[in-house]
Amino acid sequence: MSGSCELSLRTDLAAAFRMAARLGFHEAVANHFSAAVSEDGSRFLINPKWRHFSRIRASDLVLVDVNEPGDALSRDLDPTAWAIHGQLHRIVPRARVAMHLHPVYATTIATLQNSEIIPIEQNTARYFRRVALDRLYGGMADSENEGARLAGLMGDKTRLMMGNHGVMVVAQTVGEAFDDMYTMERACQILVNAYSTGQPLSVLPNDVAEKTARDWEGITDFSVRHFEEMKLILDRQEPDYRD
Repeated sequence: MSGSCELSLRTDLAAAFRMAARLGFHEAVANHFSAAVSEDGSRFLINPKWRHFSRIRASDLVLVDVNEPGDALSRDLDPTAWAIHGQLHRIVPRARVAMHLHPVYATTIATLQNSEIIPIEQNTARYFRRVALDRLYGGMADSENEGARLAGLMGDKTRLMMGNHGVMVVAQTVGEAFDDMYTMERACQILVNAYSTGQPLSVLPNDVAEKTARDWEGITDFSVRHFEEMKLILDRQEPDYRD
């Protein structure tokens, strides 16, 4: 990857951190976003250990190589960042960008025995049969074995509902990943609110849910535009994310 491409990737990733903080998706100084800079995914950018999302700048992002285990120690990376993202980029090179968060509503759904995102309207239908489920939470994901297990669960999907833990989204670009995370949290918020009424859910028919999910998949330019619009807001209000 050329220097200009890496700079663009750094800028987009920094913007995504700032947006996540604005939306309240952050978990104190935990959670991580990463983006591959090599074709095989072995070299990737990731946020530094315990830096608040609202302060991250493009130059703060750390470039690491999964083939150099010493990178995690020398750069003082969070063990869970190295375990999850290192193995994900190594095992699933199509995952150019990965975002792992514990947002309130998606994590709430992740705690239910049925952690599927039930299609009850347009946002929830985006995830119809398109989210891998992990039901084996065993504590902090801070080992390479655990990272490899999570990566293996992704299969051909781009989202992972991590039982009793949080969510993972992967995509080709930062903009697509951000919009997916945004909509996934919005979908889970709607679902939690629907559950809270205590009334039976009006679930969409399978064919309608499937058609809606496919329609979403056909408008990745919508996702990219959403992200670019958010960047324009940051350019006015928090331009230092580009530094």
